[in-house]
Amino acid sequence: MKLVRTVGALGLAGFAAVSAPVAAADEAGWYAGISIGQSRANVDAERIASQLRGSSLTMTSIEDDEQDWGYKLFGGYKFNRHLAVEGGYFNLGKFDFTAQTLPTGSLSGAAKFQGLNLDAVGILPVTEKLALLGRVGAIYTETKSSYSGTGAVSLLNAAGVNAVGAQNPDKTEASYKYGFGVQYDFTRALGLRGEWERYRVNDAVGNKGDIDMWLVGLVYTFGREEKAAPAAAPAPAPVAAAAPVLVVVPVVVATQQYCSILDIQFEINQSTVQRESEEKLEKVVTFMRKYPDTTAVIEGHTDEVGSSADNMRLSQTRADNAVSYIARRGINRSRLQAVGYGETRPIADNSTEIGKRLNRRLNAVIACATDVEGIAPIADRVTMALEMEFDTNQAGVRPQYREELRKVANLMKANPRAIATVEGHTSNQSGTPAQAQQLSQRRAESVVNYLVSQFGVDRTRLFAAGFGETRRFAYNTSVEGRQENRRVNIILDTRK
Repeated sequence: MKLVRTVGALGLAGFAAVSAPVAAADEAGWYAGISIGQSRANVDAERIASQLRGSSLTMTSIEDDEQDWGYKLFGGYKFNRHLAVEGGYFNLGKFDFTAQTLPTGSLSGAAKFQGLNLDAVGILPVTEKLALLGRVGAIYTETKSSYSGTGAVSLLNAAGVNAVGAQNPDKTEASYKYGFGVQYDFTRALGLRGEWERYRVNDAVGNKGDIDMWLVGLVYTFGREEKAAPAAAPAPAPVAAAAPVLVVVPVVVATQQYCSILDIQFEINQSTVQRESEEKLEKVVTFMRKYPDTTAVIEGHTDEVGSSADNMRLSQTRADNAVSYIARRGINRSRLQAVGYGETRPIADNSTEIGKRLNRRLNAVIACATDVEGIAPIADRVTMALEMEFDTNQAGVRPQYREELRKVANLMKANPRAIATVEGHTSNQSGTPAQAQQLSQRRAESVVNYLVSQFGVDRTRLFAAGFGETRRFAYNTSVEGRQENRRVNIILDTRK
């Protein structure tokens, strides 16, 4: 019996519309599962008729059963979020036919297929719950065939002539398979798969063909405990050196907190605070006087000209000088901390003079004031750092952030001179840099639209700016880090 190719289609394509978030299954680990579904083959009636004619018989009709239930048991190891290797046992089911002949008789045949497989599996994450699968692999198949006849066919068998060349032949042979699928993760440990697979198989009398299987199954990943939602982290402790991280507000702050931001740039190899920068430092002094419970971390940064050790010392000196100035203006030193990061946290390209100048800077990260409703009048420049969670590759504002955004709207209405810039940021899970830029812009625009539609803020006072993945707060190597990088900052400015 020859099995020929049939066209397969995924029965679970509807899962592509699902995009709610879950902790991403992108860490290495072992998994196992089971799938069951329908298998299908085409019986080659022409070849059967040809074999019968070779025995002086004419086939007048044929009935066949080309469908059955199949299943597979599998286990695998996921190396990373894009590649896994998978092996297991498969059973493709049983297929049979009955052909009527002249002189009067019948020929019946059946074949069962089972075996072992080893596949390479490619994984393309669509969201943190949904991923596309592609596979190619080697199979070792055992085929069990049986044939019987009545009437004229039975007489041939009695005479030692077999219409198909073998009575009950069995065969084992190596071949290949390939397939496509989708996986949807209910939790970090448990997922649902929908797959189509094509197996290249041969029967015991020389016929070749394909068997298709449409499968639905469950997959369980070992060692994946559900993690609690990440809590707001405190300002980073000073370190001697840090891995390169691009920052905009290098702290994670709780929602409902307002932070003052300082940005002072330096001339080449200079560490003293210039007169024009004293005015900016004075804003920090004013803010800290207004909110006596706040503390500040003054960060020093350099470009990459010179040795790393020299740059680290220079950045520390810059931060120390700024702290000394603020302390001389009456702020207790116990509320101030100076940290030098050297060249490790650039915000611009060091290959250009403009980029180097931007990297020679100070940032003041000030512990935020919590009396949000009472900032009136607000400082010249105040940043609200919202720890807003977004679905992967999505820009919609979740309902739980309504209260925080209402406070922004109330503050703007109470301060009619204030304008707001909404900054959108992404992790590195958003495709190309251009796609990340577009996504961050959409997130910023979503917040702007929400403030306009829900609270009536004048759109002319709102601006959206997307920064893509260029200003990361945390490392993208963990689920929590990527979530922290999918954030929004709202900068309120009353300067004219």
